[in-house]
Order: sequence, then C-alpha cells, then structure tokens
Amino acid sequence: MPYPLFPLFIRLDGRICLVVGGGKVAGRKVDSLLEAGAAITVVSPEATARIQRLASQGRITWLQKIFSPDDLNGSFLVIAATGDAAVNGHVAAACRSQAILINVVDEPGLCDFFLPAVLRRGALSIAIATEGKSPLLARKLRTELEQVITAPYGEFLELLGQQRELIKKTVPDRARREAIFRSLVDSDIFDLIVAGKQDEAQERIRTCISSQQD
Repeated sequence: MPYPLFPLFIRLDGRICLVVGGGKVAGRKVDSLLEAGAAITVVSPEATARIQRLASQGRITWLQKIFSPDDLNGSFLVIAATGDAAVNGHVAAACRSQAILINVVDEPGLCDFFLPAVLRRGALSIAIATEGKSPLLARKLRTELEQVITAPYGEFLELLGQQRELIKKTVPDRARREAIFRSLVDSDIFDLIVAGKQDEAQERIRTCISSQQD
C-alpha cells in the first residue's frame, strides 16, 4: 500500500523552476509559479502567445528548443506538460536520475508532487489535493469552500498575526501567551469584521488580551 502524501507549503521565491512544454496547460503552471515568485524557465520549441509575451517582458526565460537533460541544471523542481507521453517520460527519468522533484501532468504515477487546487484569503491558504486522481473534484471543492471561507478571514488572520508578534514580545509566560491566542481565535472578532465594525473588533482584541493578563 503506498504511503500517504506529505502535505507541505514551500517557498519558491527565487528558486529555479523548469516547465517543459509551451501549451495552455504549461501556461497555467507558469502562472501558478509566477504567483509564488519562482524563477521560471520554459523549454519548448513552440509556446503560446502568453508565454512568449512573459519571456519578452523578462518575467520568465523561454528556451525555444527540444528538452535535453542539461536543461535541468540548477532546477529546484520541474513540471512536464508537453502533451507527449514519451517526452514527459523522458523528462521524468532525467529528473529522477538527478534527484529533482518532478510533476508530470496527467501522469500521477510519474509525479513526486502534485499541484493542489488552492483557495487564498490573504495569508490564509487552503490546498486541496487528490493525488492526481481527480483535479476536477479538487477544483469543485475549492469553489464550494470559497462560499464558506470568505474574504474577511484574510483580514482576521492579519489582525491575529499582528497581535501574535506583539504578544510574543510582551508576554514572557508561554502558557499565558497560548491562552491569549486562544481567546482571540475563539472570540467574536471575526463576526465584527464581517459586520464592518472594525473599531469594535480592535476593542475586543484589547479586551481579550487584558482579560488573560489579569
């Protein structure tokens, strides 16, 4: 029985990520990597107008050629999205020989990692993965969650993050810090944010903190 996947959020800013393929699917992967700040190289004899435009703007590098293992040099991870099973298999084999993480579109058995459907609300990210068995289901679930995890959660998280840093600096006792964090999360601050009562939300934060410091 295969092991379950290890869920992980990872920083890609500045890391070299290679996309092999220049079609629409490859373009979507490029967009996702750009959002994460990756340094992207696309290898493909042909490319969509968008990929060409990104390359002309200097936002990505486009190598207009057939893939070769030398293209992997310095790559942190690779996505194969050529639409050609033989080429994708060749890319996967080359990555494995160099211990480079590989995702092959529509070939779960060749993947070291999967790209989940992601719901973002500011710094809050919720990822849904199906081990490549049904990306459509993952996207459906993300759409449903969008109705539950609404935009104010992002604002709530920012407030919690600000208070967390302040409390870590001013409250030396760890147990008391945890009690304050819990009171903030379990309070009605989020409801006040949804209602547009920002001043009352700030007052409730102060109340939560002071009640745990007495």
